[in-house]
Amino acid sequence: MSGELGQLQEGPSHSGLYLPNPEGNEAEVQRSVNQRVGTPRRRSWIQNVLEQITDSPRRCSTPLEVVPVAVLAVQRYLLEGEPRDMEPKPPLYCYDVTISDGVFREKCYLDPSLNFLVYKNILKVGIEVKISRVSCIYNEKRLGQGILCIDNVHCGEPLDSISLEIPFRNRAHREIPERPLRGGKSHYLALWNNEDPYGDIWLSNKQPEEHNFNNIRIISLSHLEMTWSNIRNFPALLVRILHKSKLRYYGKPNKKMIEPYQTFLEVADSSGTVSVIMWNALCPEWYKSLHVGLVLLLQDYSIKKSHPFRMQPLPVDPQIKLISTMEICLNLRNPPTNIIIIPEKQVKPEWRLPKLNHRFVTRSELDDMPENSICDVIGVLVFVGRVQRSKKKESREDFWSYRWIHIADGTSKKPFIVELFSTSQPEVFENIYPMAHFTCTQLKVVRNDTQVPELLYLTTTNESRMFITGHRGQPYTNDTKVKNFIQWIKTKTNSGELKNTVIGGYYPYPPVPETFSKYNISVKVELFFTAISEVRKEIEDLQYREQKRIAIQGIITVIKYVPYSGATESASASETLRNANRRSTSQAARRESQSQERVGEPRDNGPVSSQFCHTTSASLSPPKKKRALQGSCAKPIPVPQPETSAQRKGSKPDMPITFQRRESTRTGCIGKARKTISDKWESQMWREKKFGLIDHLRYSCIYPESIPRRFVLEHRNFLTQQYNSQPAKYIPQEGRPPNLYDFKSALVLGHFEVTILGLNHEIAISVAFLPEYSPEDVRTSQIDTLLTCMNYSCVFPQELTGNDRFQGPKAVTGDIIKAATELDKVHIVGILDICNLGNGKTEVYLHKIYRPDKTS
Repeated sequence: MSGELGQLQEGPSHSGLYLPNPEGNEAEVQRSVNQRVGTPRRRSWIQNVLEQITDSPRRCSTPLEVVPVAVLAVQRYLLEGEPRDMEPKPPLYCYDVTISDGVFREKCYLDPSLNFLVYKNILKVGIEVKISRVSCIYNEKRLGQGILCIDNVHCGEPLDSISLEIPFRNRAHREIPERPLRGGKSHYLALWNNEDPYGDIWLSNKQPEEHNFNNIRIISLSHLEMTWSNIRNFPALLVRILHKSKLRYYGKPNKKMIEPYQTFLEVADSSGTVSVIMWNALCPEWYKSLHVGLVLLLQDYSIKKSHPFRMQPLPVDPQIKLISTMEICLNLRNPPTNIIIIPEKQVKPEWRLPKLNHRFVTRSELDDMPENSICDVIGVLVFVGRVQRSKKKESREDFWSYRWIHIADGTSKKPFIVELFSTSQPEVFENIYPMAHFTCTQLKVVRNDTQVPELLYLTTTNESRMFITGHRGQPYTNDTKVKNFIQWIKTKTNSGELKNTVIGGYYPYPPVPETFSKYNISVKVELFFTAISEVRKEIEDLQYREQKRIAIQGIITVIKYVPYSGATESASASETLRNANRRSTSQAARRESQSQERVGEPRDNGPVSSQFCHTTSASLSPPKKKRALQGSCAKPIPVPQPETSAQRKGSKPDMPITFQRRESTRTGCIGKARKTISDKWESQMWREKKFGLIDHLRYSCIYPESIPRRFVLEHRNFLTQQYNSQPAKYIPQEGRPPNLYDFKSALVLGHFEVTILGLNHEIAISVAFLPEYSPEDVRTSQIDTLLTCMNYSCVFPQELTGNDRFQGPKAVTGDIIKAATELDKVHIVGILDICNLGNGKTEVYLHKIYRPDKTS
């Protein structure tokens, strides 16, 4: 397989626009379409565009007719073309977009100037787009081959359904394995990270086979360690896999490698354990078939000295020798390695291969485990967070994918909190859901007992593996703690105690230290403050599902409570996006205020529909596109409350305020019920300064996907899709999907809009603060006052006594509003979580506030 793929030529198109007989090919495909659907032949818009480009004297063209087409796939791969002696420049990756016009499918190349549409998850599968400019890129090394390039696109709304029966116009696009349109790379990458195997080059069909060991010389690992430097042809190794790492992709544009992958196996025999490195094309062939516990016969391998800075995982059995002076290398060639999986029934006792041992711990035992300890856990999932991404390096395009989960095992009222990074197991990572039994191995303990609240969670390591589809046949089923969990879960299955589970939403973890001095020490950078004038750029630079924590300085001037109502979550997306980034000049603010005073109606900040935003951004030049997208779409805001003349003349800050409810659609930010609320505080400084601001950044909107939901098993597929990353290929919905806001919120309270005025009194930013308090919610903590509630993250249910009953939102919001009066004109440091939800939706949360003048 790999040898054949290695013959690919560089340059555009392994599968071009033109075939030896394009008309015949079109007619053949068209006849098959007509036979299937029983309709007369309809002219293909894709075919019309291709003919128009062919007749054009230039390589680019504006279609005579622009019609909507559907997006079926958005696929990523490494960009090629840089000379080997040049440092590669961004963008590092290309995107192929598969479209359908109802007659044909066509795979097109996306111009790199439009990559930002994918970065922001605006151009995605399942939507309708209008392509207003195209070009043709020819392969000058081949005759009559080229590819269709999208130079300008207008992104529209999601489609209810798209037919997958539409054939490709070009037969070459149907080839297996799928190949990128440009360059010599043989495969696509996962859309949002490089760790997950993606596409049909990844095989999983390797099976154990009985082997005749006659005339096979086998050497022990300890003997090999002593003699390998003097041996030319190494004898076979008979070993068991103890650990398997996630994939590492090391491809670069200026390196000519077809499948630049690497993975580590920790293998052992009776004499020791050693690292085995599987390289390049062997990874797609073998990675998904090799599991922890399998016995391998390895022949024709090579050996090299160990990397001095790599830390091997410690063997579970301390009796096994750790060999760290050499590494076994498995390659497709030089020499071609022979790998055989030996069935367990053929394993002989005299081989003395080590058994798999595990380090299972219970939640009650975790409290006593030291930092950086390695352990395995098993339990039932009670909370599954949304998939998030964090940048690996600044100014790079590579990201980690991760999510937070909670696991209960019945030994403690507290769950395991796990930071779950992708482990190259997308079939598990993308399909975990609350109420499922979950096992994860090789987790590392992260703790800080001096921090308040005490910091304690687990995070995955390079060798972590996940299991979710039952326990039968797994290597850990004989462990005593696993058996105890299985017995406990049987008593809870029918009791209803596990039905109170939660999925998705904004998750503010881990918490920052409780004092500014400790935070200052914990941040390992010289300049950790972000000027309030630079916050907009920080937010605009975020990519899809990226979450980042920043620190700003300022003065809290307004705190306003927004009640939660499930019905009001369905605020119109078009309303929330209109003029979200409009600057608040002094003159405009005064005109607005005067207009409200005359009419007595709520002030409308002028939302622009997302469709208009996408259409505008895609039709501009690249720099203007980015500004238009991020300026018009990235900052949705709710409808502000009207400010009456009585309030402006200095009436009490707790005067009743009327909130306006919005129309109902599927994807808006949370609006406000038509309800009288008395929870608002506004400082005198704000009344004096708000009309003279240079800019007011408004990011206090909370979208429905940021509200944690009660999990409903019957809608498992829908809910898991909502909180996973956007797929690379279109997946048809089963029946009519529900709306996200139809699912009950796991929160009792609404949220707060907090306005922070910059120290120079020129720029203000409004952000959301989301207190979470519910005695029966596993993600909650005590809300006391504005300052103390920022000291705690939403993790555990508060144990309430009879005299300490939860008094409802009124009591909690009253405490917060009361505490706000203590902050009037006080210099604070605000820790903000900024989140990009994709499709022009951005949120900013106030995670914690510090008073630098107080050291404790």
